[in-house]
Amino acid sequence: MIEQLSEFFSWSWFLPETLKSYEWENPWILNLIWIIPVFMLIRKFVKFLKNPVLELSLPKTVSGNNPWTYLRLIPTAFFFLFLVMMVIALARPQRSNERVEQFTEGIDIMLVMDISESMDLQDFSPNRLEASKATAVEFINGRFGDRIGMVVFAGEAYSLAPLTNDYKLLTELIGEISFSMMEAKGTAIGSALASATNRMKDSESVSKVMILLSDGESNAGNVDPLFAAQLASALNIKIYTIAVGKDGMVPYGTDFFGRPQMVESYLDETTLREIAKIGNGEFFRAADGGTLAGIFERIDSLEKTEIKENRYKETSDYYRTYMFWGFILLFTWMLLKSSFLNNFLLD
Repeated sequence: MIEQLSEFFSWSWFLPETLKSYEWENPWILNLIWIIPVFMLIRKFVKFLKNPVLELSLPKTVSGNNPWTYLRLIPTAFFFLFLVMMVIALARPQRSNERVEQFTEGIDIMLVMDISESMDLQDFSPNRLEASKATAVEFINGRFGDRIGMVVFAGEAYSLAPLTNDYKLLTELIGEISFSMMEAKGTAIGSALASATNRMKDSESVSKVMILLSDGESNAGNVDPLFAAQLASALNIKIYTIAVGKDGMVPYGTDFFGRPQMVESYLDETTLREIAKIGNGEFFRAADGGTLAGIFERIDSLEKTEIKENRYKETSDYYRTYMFWGFILLFTWMLLKSSFLNNFLLD
């Protein structure tokens, strides 16, 4: 009880930064702070007109500008401060502490990325692999509440990361992807799909999605891509396929004179389209970095996680403090009103 009372006697209640920190339930009432003195001056002026002061001859020892004469203003000052405290209390100073809880039934997403030698072609900047990595990182950073995993493949498949909510770790692992990770050459799409499916088979998520990025035909591994797609579909895994790159002549490195060399690129759209069809997903063709980013945005909109929020707002009122001080000032004014201060040099 003593501690609670001691809080009322802190000067911090009247500091400008304290008053600025409040939220006011009735902010319009604060206008009375400047209306009150105007009203008091008008009232004094009207009272003066009705009751003119009788001129007195005072001794020379009582100077007209004697500072002691201003003591009669002290009761009025206490009454004015009382009114100010009441105005602040009626405006209801408050502070709110809002807490937001977000929860979601996240989606499980497995990124399956081709890192075969053909991903080093430079129809993307700086090459197909680096463009795919950068776009994948942007996609990951745009998700909320989803578990995301990663499988990379060339002549064989390698599970880079299991399904996880640790997006920072995942983006770091993607940054470390390079062509030297795989010794086996080729493009084992079937093995990659099978490895990703194995990672997702025990998932209890309502929605399971696989995103396959590749630029070549399946020519390695011991699993047929369409069979792997059927296996994933049986486990309710939706598959989106993205064909990365252009058909025909594309740049790859430079010759002795620094001129860009052109090599022929072939992309097996048919298999990727069939995989997406079996997996109840969609097939996309990315011919450049901008198109690839747009494809990921499209998938992001199709597989949007529903985020639910609970907001809790705790509001604390501080009007009692100013009302307490207002009553103290009122009682002080009532005491001083009947004292000699109120009639100093007027009696």
